[in-house]
Amino acid sequence: MRRPVVLVTGVVVLVVVLVAGVLTGLVITAKETARPSAAPSVEATWPTPAPIRWTDCTEASLRTAGAECAMVAVPLDWSAPRDGRTVRLAVSRVRHTASPSAGVMLTNPGGPGGSGLTLSTLGTKVPDGVGARYDWIGFDPRGVGSSRPRLSCDPGYANGPRPAYTPTSQASVDAWLERSEAYATACGEKNGALLEHDTTRDSANDMEYLRIALGVPRISYFGYSYGTYLGQVYATLYPSRVSRMVLDSTVDPSRVWYGANLDQDLAFQTTIERWFAWLASHDDVYRLGATQQAVQASYDRLSAKLRAQPDGRFGAAELTDTLVYAGYFQSLWSGLGDAFAQAATGDTAALQQYWRGLNETTDDNGYVGYLAVECTDAPWPGEWSVWAADAKRVDGRAPFETWANTWFNAPCRTWPAKAGVPVDVDGSKVAPILLIDETLDAATPFSGSLAVRKLFPKASLLAEPGGTSHADSLNGNSCVDDTIARYLEDGSLPARKAGDGPDATCAPLPVPSP
Repeated sequence: MRRPVVLVTGVVVLVVVLVAGVLTGLVITAKETARPSAAPSVEATWPTPAPIRWTDCTEASLRTAGAECAMVAVPLDWSAPRDGRTVRLAVSRVRHTASPSAGVMLTNPGGPGGSGLTLSTLGTKVPDGVGARYDWIGFDPRGVGSSRPRLSCDPGYANGPRPAYTPTSQASVDAWLERSEAYATACGEKNGALLEHDTTRDSANDMEYLRIALGVPRISYFGYSYGTYLGQVYATLYPSRVSRMVLDSTVDPSRVWYGANLDQDLAFQTTIERWFAWLASHDDVYRLGATQQAVQASYDRLSAKLRAQPDGRFGAAELTDTLVYAGYFQSLWSGLGDAFAQAATGDTAALQQYWRGLNETTDDNGYVGYLAVECTDAPWPGEWSVWAADAKRVDGRAPFETWANTWFNAPCRTWPAKAGVPVDVDGSKVAPILLIDETLDAATPFSGSLAVRKLFPKASLLAEPGGTSHADSLNGNSCVDDTIARYLEDGSLPARKAGDGPDATCAPLPVPSP
């Protein structure tokens, strides 16, 4: 699903799904010895992990937090785990400082394709010192960040100006089709066997292998956005290994991933219109129009201008990809509003600064990490006519993001690795877990949280009615964060209610002032 990765570090920090890398060869072989007879049958076929050798971290924030880092070799192909081929996962750990220990907490920031190495510092954000009872584990999923080999196809693929997203002719469609097909071809040529083994199921097996390497009988887990789907898959495959699990902004597993992206387009339209209405309510500040429709017209004029004549490397596509962040986080409404207002008067410098900080990159590792998972977790339509018909239909209701999202995912149509069958998520055997979501979350629509609540009968869903921010827990909402702390402390959850709605609610953080 097209979205940024979110790390929560006291304030929202955006880690764009496009970060550095060069592919290296498949290296490191794991020592292969028999599993103890008490292990589950599937694990009995796996090589025993080598002992983890923790060393000092190189990342400044991890060093400051007292974290340890390591590289852990895991089998490349989980259908043949003893064939000697491995990939290496970059792992970090911040050990518990309070007693008694509550065990190990694995984390994932979302994406897919997001580096999670620094999420081992997340425990400090849990109120009342509860996080200090856990050993927090961050890791970069296979192919991503500091893990090796590192995915890359065309490092400058996202750099502007790119063709405008919304087609105005067959030539504009053909330009994007040619571009996305060439990118998929480059990915196949440069990344080899890893693309055949980069599904969510693979990452869930990697998590189980990390559990074994860490020497613990069960793990807890904190996942944001895509990380909620990874948590669901892990819990389905290894239900007895789950202790506590927090899933924030929950993916509907029945919609991975083609349908999920169409759902996302509609949800973003609602959220962007909320922002446009907020800008209109402060027309004395922004001067973009006194109604939502007038602000929409200001956006349309600016987009048309940049389509006709990009401002340097900043065109209509870059405009959409910058303002879409207002659909992710209310905390950006004011700053992006200022930049939008300046651009409407002819000065795009502030918007371009946002673009460079949020999107533009000289490395495509995060984007390839996203595609490698989403293109192979489940099948995508192979015929462009299907994509075009769906995009045209949804664009009629949700024009802001539909074509941008279509082209973002278009490499999946000709992806060089074969798509598999998604895991049939089943939480019936899983211990009580906590689901969190804002009801107007655009990146992972609230319907996903309701669907997952049905699949996990011991889960409790904490909703934030009217909230539009994505994956925003442990970010200063005391009602939400205190609920997390109580659950991680002793397993306490809001009582499960009858029906299909949420089990408890918290007011979202207030909208910002201009």
